[in-house]
Amino acid sequence: MSQNPPDLRPDLARARVTETPRDGQPTIGMVSLGCPKALVDSERILTRLRAEGYAISPDYGGADAVIVNTCGFLDSAKAESLDAIGEALNENGRVIVTGCLGAEPEYITGAHPKVLAVTGPHQYEQVLDAVHAAVPPAPDPFIDLMPTAGVKLTPRHYSYLKISEGCNHTCKFCIIPDMRGKLASRPHRAVMREAEKLVESGVRELLVISQDTSAYGTDWKDREDKFPILPLARDLGSLGAWVRLHYVYPYPHVRELVPMMAEGLIAPYLDIPFQHAHPDTLRRMARPAAAARTLDEIAAWRRDCPDITLRSTFIVGYPGETEEEFQTLLDWLDEAQLDRVGCFQYENVEGARSNALPDHVPPEVKQDRWDRFMARAQAISEARLAAKVGRRLPVIVDEVDEDAATCRTMADAPEIDGNLFIDEGFEGLAPGDVLTVEVDEASEYDLWGRPVGS
Repeated sequence: MSQNPPDLRPDLARARVTETPRDGQPTIGMVSLGCPKALVDSERILTRLRAEGYAISPDYGGADAVIVNTCGFLDSAKAESLDAIGEALNENGRVIVTGCLGAEPEYITGAHPKVLAVTGPHQYEQVLDAVHAAVPPAPDPFIDLMPTAGVKLTPRHYSYLKISEGCNHTCKFCIIPDMRGKLASRPHRAVMREAEKLVESGVRELLVISQDTSAYGTDWKDREDKFPILPLARDLGSLGAWVRLHYVYPYPHVRELVPMMAEGLIAPYLDIPFQHAHPDTLRRMARPAAAARTLDEIAAWRRDCPDITLRSTFIVGYPGETEEEFQTLLDWLDEAQLDRVGCFQYENVEGARSNALPDHVPPEVKQDRWDRFMARAQAISEARLAAKVGRRLPVIVDEVDEDAATCRTMADAPEIDGNLFIDEGFEGLAPGDVLTVEVDEASEYDLWGRPVGS
C-alpha cells in the first residue's frame, strides 16, 4: 500500500506483462515510456507480435530482443528514453527503438549506435519488419491463441482506448503535431468494436485518450454530427463500464458532455490541459487566452453536475512569465478550485517555437514558482478531499495486499490521481471489484474508507 506523492508524473505509464513462453518460442520484451497514448501503441505492437507467435517477456533476460517505445515530448523525457535504451542494450544487447523520439533517428543512433533499428511514432509495420529481421517468427497455430482483447499492458480491469491520433493545435511549446501529425480520428464503429471487446473480456473501466479528445471526429468532412465526441461518449456509456475522458480541450460543446455525467452514463471527470491563466502567457503559448470565460465554464459544469471532478496540468516558468502573471495563475487556481492538478516547470524542447522567445525564466525562479504552485494546489486538494469524509462513493479495486485494498473513486484516474484505501474489511476483495465505500479519513491526495455494510 503506497500513497501518491505530490509530484507524481502525469505522463508516465508503466507496462505490466506476465506470460510463460513455450519451448522454442521467440520472445520479445517491451519497455513502454511516455504517455498512455504511447502505451496503446505498445499494446498494438505486442498484439500483432503475439498473433504471429511471439511470446512477450516481462524482463530483459528472457527476451530474444527488446522494443523500447520512447517519449520525446520534453528534453528530460528524451534523456529518460536514452537511459532506457542504454539499459536495454546493457541487459539484452538487441534493441529496437520506436515511438516519438524515433522521429529523430540520428539523435538516438548518435548516443546508441548499436541499436538494431529506429522507427517513428505509430509506425507499426516498420517495427514488425525490424522484429522479423532480428528474431524470425515461429508460430504454432495449435498453441498460440490470441486473447480476444489482444495484449494489454494495464491490469485486466481497465484499459486505455485511443480514439484519434495527432493534433491541430499549434502551441509554441509543443512538437506533438510535428511528431504525430494532424488530427486523424478513428471511425466511430471501430472505436465501439474495440470497446465492446474490452468490456466482454472483463474490462470495467475505459480510459478514453487522444491528443484532443473533444475534437474527435471534427476532421471528417462528411459527418452527421457536428461534434462526434457526443454520440461516441453516449454509446460508450451504454456498455456498462466506467468511461473516463482524458485530454479534453474546453470547447463550448464540452458542456453537452456534462449532463451525461450527471446521468451516470460516463464518469463525472474531465481532464483538461489549461496550462496557464494569464492572457499574456497564454498568447505567448499560442493558446486561447480566455481564462475568465473558462471560470464561467467551470461554474456551469459544476452547476449541471455537482460531483464532477476536474483535473488539469499547468506550466510554470514559461518564457516571459512575470511574477504578476504567475500570481494571476495562483489567484485563478484559488477561484477554480480544481480537484486534481499537475504542474511542469517549462523546458525547452528541440524544434519548439517557444525556444526562441525572449526572457527565459531562471531555473531557481521556476523551481520557486513550482513549489508555491504545488503548495497552493495541495491545500485545495486537501480541503476538497476532506469534504468527502462521511460520503458513500463507488470505488474500483486496483490491488489487494496484506495491508489493504488499493482502490479508486470515479474522481481518480489510475497512476495519475489519488487512491482510496480500505485497510479493514478488505478480505475477499479482488482487482476489478466495484463496491460502495463510506469515506472516513482524508489526506492531501488520498482517502480511506470501509465497505458499506461491513
